[in-house]
Amino acid sequence: MTAAPALARGPKWQFNAGEPFTLPADFCGFEIGVSFPVDKEYFKTLKAADGSTTVLVTGSLTLSNTNLNTGKSITANISGPGKITFFPDGSESSVETGRAVYALLPADAQRFGVPPIGLTAGPLTESFAPDGSLTSFSLQGHVLVDVCAALS
Repeated sequence: MTAAPALARGPKWQFNAGEPFTLPADFCGFEIGVSFPVDKEYFKTLKAADGSTTVLVTGSLTLSNTNLNTGKSITANISGPGKITFFPDGSESSVETGRAVYALLPADAQRFGVPPIGLTAGPLTESFAPDGSLTSFSLQGHVLVDVCAALS
């Protein structure tokens, strides 16, 4: 029964199970519990001749962020869709075109003039070097919620 929704999306779509986790205090000054109360998100992996791999993501996903010190919580629809491309040199880029969330270390957030954690609407593109460092961040939409401020 669990495979039926993926099959309804067409061949090669797989369920993308989101597991709860804790963001360290590095981002907002307090730990944030992250969970996914609605998780009906799916992905498909495509391989290109140049050796890159692209992961397409679609479906319905709701994110809940909770300040673990105060219990204050916010929940948002972050259903995307999105696309992540992994290049042969180890770099990667992601594009999200609907509602999304990002988390940047404070130095990167300051560099790009955005809050460390934001819920967004509109196109968001990020690129990462092979060592995992953020090389570009472009938000053509806008930040709907500054998560750190909302949870403090």
